[in-house]
Amino acid sequence: MDVDRSFIAELLSININKLKLISKIIARKSFMKNNKNTIAVIGLSFGDEGKGKITDYIAQKADLVVRFQGGNNAGHTVVHNNKKFKFHIMPSGAVLEKEVMIANGCVVDPKVLLNEMDNLRENNKEINLKLSSTAHVICPFHRTLDGLEEQAKTEYRVGTTKRGIGPTYADKASRYGLRIFDLTHPKILKKKLKNLYLIKKRIINCYDPEWDINFNDVYDEYKEYGEKLKPYIIDTAYYLNQAINSGKKVIFEGAQGTLLGIDHGFYPFVTSSNSNALGICSGAGVSPKKIGTVLGIIKAYTSRVGKGFVPTELKDEVGDKIREQGNEYGTTTGRPRRVGWLDLFNIKYSVMLNEVDYIAIMLLDALEGIDPLNICVGYEMEGKSLESWPIHPELVKKCTPIYKTFNGWKQRPREEWREIANKGFKGLPKEIKVYVNFIAEELQTKIAMLSIGPERESTIVLKDFF
Repeated sequence: MDVDRSFIAELLSININKLKLISKIIARKSFMKNNKNTIAVIGLSFGDEGKGKITDYIAQKADLVVRFQGGNNAGHTVVHNNKKFKFHIMPSGAVLEKEVMIANGCVVDPKVLLNEMDNLRENNKEINLKLSSTAHVICPFHRTLDGLEEQAKTEYRVGTTKRGIGPTYADKASRYGLRIFDLTHPKILKKKLKNLYLIKKRIINCYDPEWDINFNDVYDEYKEYGEKLKPYIIDTAYYLNQAINSGKKVIFEGAQGTLLGIDHGFYPFVTSSNSNALGICSGAGVSPKKIGTVLGIIKAYTSRVGKGFVPTELKDEVGDKIREQGNEYGTTTGRPRRVGWLDLFNIKYSVMLNEVDYIAIMLLDALEGIDPLNICVGYEMEGKSLESWPIHPELVKKCTPIYKTFNGWKQRPREEWREIANKGFKGLPKEIKVYVNFIAEELQTKIAMLSIGPERESTIVLKDFF
C-alpha cells in the first residue's frame, strides 16, 4: 500500500504542535500555582505605614516595581546613601534605577511626575519608566474643584490633599476623563480637553462665579507634557503580563492603606481608589492568579492624616512624643498626623481582605521611652464585644477599645539601634520581642521584616523575598 509521506509529515507536525501547546498550558498552570516572583506591598491601616521603605528594600532584588492606584496624594520617603527622596507618584524602586511602572489604575499629574523625574536626573539616577497610556490625567481645574468641594462637605470633609485626585477619578467613572494617550495626540487632546474644561467650568462657577482659566494656556501646557512623556508611554497591562510570564520579579506597590480604600475602607473618610490587594487586578491589568505573596505593612502604633474618628487616638503628651519620635508629618502636605495605640482590631479586617501572607512592623524605635504600651485587641459597643470591625464611622464612634498592656522599652541612641539591627531578631530587647510576637499571634500571620530606623540598614529581615 502506497503511503502519502507528505500527509504523514503534516499529521506529525500537527501532533507535535499540539504537544507543545499542551506543554505550555501545563507549565503555565504550574507557574500560576507556584507563583513566587510577584509580591504585593500593601498598607494595612490608614496609610503612611512605611511601604516606601519596604518596597525600596525588596526592590534591591526585583526587576519591576508597579504603582497600581492613587496619584500624587500619596507620599513615599526613601533614604538612599543618607539622602532622602520623597516621591508622590514615582514608584519607590526608581532610586535604585529599577524598571518602574505607573499603571492604568493611577491618576497622574504630569507636572508632578516630570518634576520627580527631573529630581532623579539631578541625582544622576537613570529613569526606566513605563507609563500607562490609559491612566487618567489630573488637570488644573481638578485641583480647584477638589478644594471647593472639600469646603462644601461640612462635617463630611475628609481632609483631602487638594491635589485633584477625587475629581479626576470621578471623571473617569463619568466617562469623559482625559487619559495619558490623549496628551500625545494634539487634535484629540484639544477636543477632549475643551469638553472637559467646559464641564468643569460650569460646575466650578456654581461655587465661584468669577472663576476662569485660559483654555489655550492649559492646552499648550498639556501638549508639551505629552511630548516630554511620549517616550515612556506604553500598554502597561500587556507589558506587565509578559514580564510576569517570563519570570521577572515584580513588586506591586500600594499607596495609602487598606482602611482608606474606596470600597472597603472607612467611607467617606477614604481615598478615591482601592488601596488594597483587591485593586491590583483592575489597577494593573493582571489576573488574581498572578499575585503571589501579599506583604502587609503596619506601624508599631496607629497614625492617621485627615478626618475620621480614631478610637485609639492619643491626644496627650504620649501622643506628642510618638509623633515627634516617629516624625509623623505628611510627606505630601507636611500636616502633623494624629497618632494612637496600635489597633489590631481594624488591622485584622485588613488582613482578611488582603489574605496577607506576611507582615512587616515599622517604627518600633518610635515607641522608645514610653512605658507602658497598649494594643487594642477588640471593640466594645453598647456593652457587647464586637466580632468584626464595624467599618461604618457612625458605628465606630460608639465603640470603646479593649486594650492589652505591655512593658515598654528604653530610649537608645541611634547607633545602638543600628547595632541591634545588625544582630537581627536575637538582638532585640526582650520587651520588643514580646510586643511583636503578640502582634503576629493576634493577626495569625508570620513576621517578615521589622524596622527600627529609616535607613535600609535598620531593617531586620526574617523572610527573604525573591
